Amino acid sequence: MHEPQERPGEARPDDDVILSVEDLAVNFPLGGGLLGRGRRLLRAVDGVDLRLKRGECLGLVGESGSGKSTVALSILGLLGPTRGRIVLDGQVVTNRQSGDRKALARIVQMVFQDPYASLNPRQTVRRTLEDPLRVHGVTAASEIADRVATMLKHVGLRPEQAGRYPHEFSGGQRQRIGIARALILSPKIVICDEPVSALDVSIRAQIINLLLELKETLGLSYIIMISHDLGVVEHMSDRVAVMYLGRIVENGDWREIFERPAHPYTQALIAAIPDPLRHAPLATTGGDLPNPLNPPHGCAFSPRCRHAEAVCRQEPGPSLETRPDGHAVRCWRADEIAGQAALASTESGHP
Repeated sequence: MHEPQERPGEARPDDDVILSVEDLAVNFPLGGGLLGRGRRLLRAVDGVDLRLKRGECLGLVGESGSGKSTVALSILGLLGPTRGRIVLDGQVVTNRQSGDRKALARIVQMVFQDPYASLNPRQTVRRTLEDPLRVHGVTAASEIADRVATMLKHVGLRPEQAGRYPHEFSGGQRQRIGIARALILSPKIVICDEPVSALDVSIRAQIINLLLELKETLGLSYIIMISHDLGVVEHMSDRVAVMYLGRIVENGDWREIFERPAHPYTQALIAAIPDPLRHAPLATTGGDLPNPLNPPHGCAFSPRCRHAEAVCRQEPGPSLETRPDGHAVRCWRADEIAGQAALASTESGHP
């Protein structure tokens, strides 16, 4: 398996942080009668902190409904936060006074999950790639043609295919077109929403390897959002953040997260990854994500956690504090649980 590139001894300065999300909260008011009486509040995202460095890939994982898409839409400038700040390449984009949507689109773009639904069936590939360039002030026909041809080559398609329509391509080719559309404006950050989940298994590795190749060739930074297939995150990510019910519950280097997970929810997600060599399975979890309109008392994961004690059901999880090794976890019993998992792994004969 390809592993994220090692960077021994490399310390990146703070000015190498291309994205900073600070205390992000997004609430949606629902229902209510006259003058808003009886209105309820859905806390889709509650106090999220994230940092993305240049050339880095951050895996953002969690079940559907955990808040990943809301975070992404906020970064893209499509949702205004209730609280917090987002800084993109040194610019505060949550400040409405500086909210130039076109300028933001030149910094961050998105690759969507479904290559069948995300492309306009009435537009040729050429038109799909040309339109963003024209909107952003590129008017010379020769420059547009050159950039379209170059981008198609980057994603493994031939320039002469530009006159075709989406239905003339396979699913993997359509996702390549979606990637080309996201990259045509030369953004610095690309958010990938389940980029291979809608594709055949035989095609997934090709798209993953393409994304990794483009990351190195074009100097991109990625945020990969994944609900279930954590194997993709393990394959691509430098760091991983785990979301549960609108909050980050664990955050750290990919190896720390996958080899020494400290939060019971992270352990359950990793236990779902097929591994024929695992003799001592990690704890799984049952039940569904709680209703965010009526979250549980105490730690939001406590109703599904086999390690939960009285304090877990009475007090919210502790603050997400980063340790010296860069690993952060929001759990009252994190050290104890991580120690138990390490002991079980050692006894089974696996590091």
